[in-house]
Amino acid sequence: MPWYYAIAERDHDIQNPTSREKIRLLGEWLRLGPDSRVLDVASGRGGPALVLASSFGCRITGVERAPEFAATARARVAEAGLGELIEVVESDGRDFPLEPDAWDAALCLGATFVWDDLEGTLSALVPTVRPGGHVAIGEPYWRQRPREGIDDRGYVSLPATAAKIERHGLELVGLIRSSSDDWDRYESLHWRATEDWLAEQPDDSAAREIRSANEEHKRRYLETRDSLGWAIFLARKG
Repeated sequence: MPWYYAIAERDHDIQNPTSREKIRLLGEWLRLGPDSRVLDVASGRGGPALVLASSFGCRITGVERAPEFAATARARVAEAGLGELIEVVESDGRDFPLEPDAWDAALCLGATFVWDDLEGTLSALVPTVRPGGHVAIGEPYWRQRPREGIDDRGYVSLPATAAKIERHGLELVGLIRSSSDDWDRYESLHWRATEDWLAEQPDDSAAREIRSANEEHKRRYLETRDSLGWAIFLARKG
């Protein structure tokens, strides 16, 4: 059966509710340059790596477990002529060796599920960043408490999310929040790509399951659109 996200995110440039401009802003705040070494866990189709490498000349290792996304990322890197700056490793982030103090910056944008949650992700990434380096986490947070009957999915408020980060020996130095337009664009691309695939593959045996998954994702987004936020939390290691 085709993987839902391989279908739903086939048109995404950036696979998070953010933009190229905000990823570039992240690079500015990280003070990236040609000497910077960046780890990007769950790097997907390579969108952020392409923006950062082309804008700042930094060297990036992207770790992506989905073969569909890793293959697309390598093709995009080659097309952009950035093969000397970006390496794509097909691996689960949990299995990638994280050497102590090895990176200037470690990114995990929208993928804290790799280590189960935000706490697990921070426990994994903080030691691999050099003193004075940065960890950047893209994570949802509740702008207001979800109404009764809606699963909070383990997310907390913006201040509580920041507090979790700082308890890991980090100082929060930047916040790049997603707008409602960022969220709508990101989610709408899922819906459109899935409907396009269903129109192209009307007799596929997986069509019913793919449609059901899309409808569930759409329902959950519409239920929480006005209460759930997303941001990149930028923190410096002491």
